[in-house]
Amino acid sequence: MPCLFVNAENKNSLSEFAKDDVAVQEMARLSRKASKLQQELSISKAQVKELEADLEESEARANIIGKLDRHKYKPPKWLVKKGKQGTGVVCTILSDTHFDEVVRPEEIQYRNEYNREIAVDRLRTYFQKVILLTNEYVTGIDYQGCVLFLAGDIFSGDIHEELTETNEDTMLGSVIFWTEQLAAGINLLAEHFEYVHIPSVVGNHGRRTRKSRAKLRAKDNFDWMLAKTLEKQFEGNDKVTFDVATGADLIVKVQDTTYLVTHGDQARGGGGIGGIWPPLMRMVARKRQNMHFDYMVLGHFHQLIMAPSSGFLLNGSMKGYDEYASISNYPYEAPQQAIWIDTPDKNVLWQTAITFEE
Repeated sequence: MPCLFVNAENKNSLSEFAKDDVAVQEMARLSRKASKLQQELSISKAQVKELEADLEESEARANIIGKLDRHKYKPPKWLVKKGKQGTGVVCTILSDTHFDEVVRPEEIQYRNEYNREIAVDRLRTYFQKVILLTNEYVTGIDYQGCVLFLAGDIFSGDIHEELTETNEDTMLGSVIFWTEQLAAGINLLAEHFEYVHIPSVVGNHGRRTRKSRAKLRAKDNFDWMLAKTLEKQFEGNDKVTFDVATGADLIVKVQDTTYLVTHGDQARGGGGIGGIWPPLMRMVARKRQNMHFDYMVLGHFHQLIMAPSSGFLLNGSMKGYDEYASISNYPYEAPQQAIWIDTPDKNVLWQTAITFEE
């Protein structure tokens, strides 16, 4: 018959066994805790490294921006002095070039085609025609210099997924390539004109964020980076000056005329009766509530309308007709950019379009 009682020796053995079991469990718990802490430590170290890398990148970016934006603007004397009879300043807008966007002709009934190669050719034509038109077609004027308004949407940008997927280059690649191309064009103007002045505002396609923002609109935009890089490149060249906006708008005085330069994406509407005229007229009126100007210079709408009597000069697009315009049933608009002659007494003496025949 089995024994139902535990003697003292067995009791001591069981007690020791229980203590050992508790010790083993405690060791296992501590081991698990140590393992968890080790894992958390590894994760923390990785996070610290990641934060250090982000900090280093932010400091580098801030250093670059600081170097690009470290001096204050002073308008060149030739630009703001009162003009004399017989003098004039060549004014032209470069905007809505949408560099490195690809427009496929088969998708728009072969009305247009656009890519980097075509854009380089059109940009070259643009600078050549600025010189040709003022040299051979509008003569007898003592030109004081040339004002090249950069009015935004220089790049196609990454604001839509379809653009990111189809653009010919990354944004940084685009900035590097087109900085060189524009610098060559500006040098060409500087060879022909005594002075070249370049006011610049940003568009909506150059922004780094998908959604438009009011704060840091300029400095978080690749159009701003392009203009500041060009300004840095021409530093020390007394013939070429820049005025790069840190906000959405920029006031530019040319002899007796005051221009307000803006991209144009602030205007709302344009699809009803009257087309884009009502929103542009409203925008002129609203801007004049806060600042004085004679003419508003803008782009964005990809339509060239020179209406000085209505207070605005609207630029076309170097890119031209595209897939968006086609599916939106917009009328065909040829690729073109605006040019005019500013003369004393706030006059726009002569105006025309620079076109790009294929």
